[in-house]
Amino acid sequence: MDDRRSKMSDAFRAFMSEAPQHAQAWMAAAQALDVASALEEKTKKLAYLAVLAALRLESGVPFHVREAKQAGASREEIISAILVGLPAAGHCVIQVLPTAIAAYDAD
Repeated sequence: MDDRRSKMSDAFRAFMSEAPQHAQAWMAAAQALDVASALEEKTKKLAYLAVLAALRLESGVPFHVREAKQAGASREEIISAILVGLPAAGHCVIQVLPTAIAAYDAD
């Protein structure tokens, strides 16, 4: 298993192994959307973390924190990205904060 796949959530790894055609279609769409974005890489990664926090999708946070960190995001930027949705989404975004900080500090 490559390093990137080993850092995926159990749910996403199960999706990839148990429904490979669906996963392949999903990944192709995600990659095409990534290419179409006008945002630079670090900004895309931070924005994605903000969306994960607002949607309470904690299982994907460690993987995407590592991606943001590799794109040059600082610990403070990760925290700010998680909390940027606080006014709109409410305090639910703070639920992913410990997971995000732990993932940032682990690498």
